[in-house]
Amino acid sequence: MSRVCELTGKAVLTGNNVSHANNKTKRRFLPNLCQVTLISDALNQRYRLRVSAAALRSVEHRGGLDAFLLKAGENELSMRARLLRRQIVKKTAEAAAA
Repeated sequence: MSRVCELTGKAVLTGNNVSHANNKTKRRFLPNLCQVTLISDALNQRYRLRVSAAALRSVEHRGGLDAFLLKAGENELSMRARLLRRQIVKKTAEAAAA
């Protein structure tokens, strides 16, 4: 399983540990990923996603999973999140038409 946030696309970064003597050794900066269950209001279902702690804060700030996905760009979402976004868009369009 890759270490990538399914909502924001935040992934592993690389850099250096720098000692007092200015020696540099390679290191990895891992994202703070959490396995969470988010509820979609439009679809009335729960979805288990692997998201970063920062993305979880953004979801709460925007007002839930549906609002976050509708505002997010397609290119930064995972394939699962893109499918979920398309379902939410379709469901909200049906609700608006009815």
